[in-house]
Order: sequence, then structure tokens, then C-alpha cells
Amino acid sequence: MAAGEVIVIPCLSDNYTYLVRCHYSEVTAVIDPGEAGPVIAALEERDWNLDLVINTHHHHDHIGGNAELIEKYGAKLLGPAAETARIPNMDETCAEGDQVLVGDLKGRVFDVPGHTTGHIAFYFPAVTALFSGDSLFALGCGRLFEGTPAQMWESLCKFRDLPASTQIYCGHEYTQSNARFAKTIEPDNPILIARCQDIDGLRARNLPTIPSRLDVELATNPFLRADEAGIAANLGMSGKSPVEVFTEIRKRKDHF
Repeated sequence: MAAGEVIVIPCLSDNYTYLVRCHYSEVTAVIDPGEAGPVIAALEERDWNLDLVINTHHHHDHIGGNAELIEKYGAKLLGPAAETARIPNMDETCAEGDQVLVGDLKGRVFDVPGHTTGHIAFYFPAVTALFSGDSLFALGCGRLFEGTPAQMWESLCKFRDLPASTQIYCGHEYTQSNARFAKTIEPDNPILIARCQDIDGLRARNLPTIPSRLDVELATNPFLRADEAGIAANLGMSGKSPVEVFTEIRKRKDHF
């Protein structure tokens, strides 16, 4: 039997929240519940209880379901230590170097400032899953509402050494728009061109593009590839630092 599983739950207009279930202990966590209703429906469909609510950052579309779920199930709330003042009623906080437990599933915590200053992400090797919130998206990254381009580039680079097969569970279904933008940065990338076709096919059938695989992101996501010489050349920035190239890519995406 597999150690656990991840359930993808669409919520709000384009958010994703996730159930993480440890099969051995039957402990279940929800990550970034933007609203409670879809989570409750998914739990009741499977006859599961909810033990833990986990937040990656303080934005309302990631914590909006916290209170209702905690009241209904008596779940504990865990989130970023750096956002204690902005996420109410956390029972436990964590930061880089800490380990979080969902039953027997062990999660590694990353500090990934950029989208917010206190944003964190979680990697659970037993289910080969990275929960990146609004830091890394499929073919994109989060807007820099609070952090700097240098911070976000450093944050994203933390993910690049994870196993190639890592499944990336991000906060939003932005992939089709991100794909259109990525082609403006690397129009001749054959892996990207093929991926864009696959994405269009999935969305035409109203299917999620999430999770994506890390090796595919490394081959196609311009925000993870700001140190590629070909991308710098495409932008007329040959010889510039990865942070300078990343800054230009982010600026272009903000106005895309």
C-alpha cells in the first residue's frame, strides 16, 4: 500500500486546495483551504475526518476556509512562523529546517519569500509532493506583492534540487495563461511548445493541469530558467545575472 495520497480540490474561481492523507495512521490534512464547502464535500465523500489545516501564506483565498473547518472537525492549524500576526489562531508555526507531520508522512519546510514575506512551502517525499502555494506555479511564479525579485529567485532555486519526479501542487489554475506568456520568452523551446498543446487539450475538457512535474518545469518554466543563456539572449540580456533576467521576466509577466 502507498504511504499516502493527495486529493486535488478546486475551490473559489481558480484556486486549488489539497487533502493529504496518511494511509497508515488515517491522519488527514488540508493545505490552503480557500473555502470550506468543497473540502467538507471531499471529506464526506470519503468518510474521512480532518486533523490538520496547513497554510502556506496569509492571503484570504488560501485561509478563507480555516475557521469553518476547524470548528467542524476540531482540526489544528499550522502555518508560517513569519506570518503569525496575519493568520489568526495558529496552534503551531514552522519555518525552514522544521519538519511537519501528517501522521507518518514527514514534510520538509522551505522559507520561500517573494509573493509574501513569510511564505512557506512543504515537500513530502513519501508522496513525492511539493505544496508550493503561490511561490512556484505550473509555468509561472507568484506576483511579488511583498518581496523582491532576488528573494523570489532564491526561493524558486530551493526547489530545483528536489527529485525530478516531484509533483508540484500549486495554489491556482493559471497554467494556460502562463503557457502563452512562456512562449513569448522561449518561442523555440520544443518541450514548451508540446506542453502548451497538452495544456490546451486539458483545459478544453475542463480538466486540471495540476500537479505538474518538476523536471517538466525545469525544462519549460521561464521563472526557473532565468540562468539559461538562451533566455538571456532572447531578452537581449546576454551576460546579465540570473536575478536581472528574472526581474525582467517578472516585469513582462506583470504587464502581459
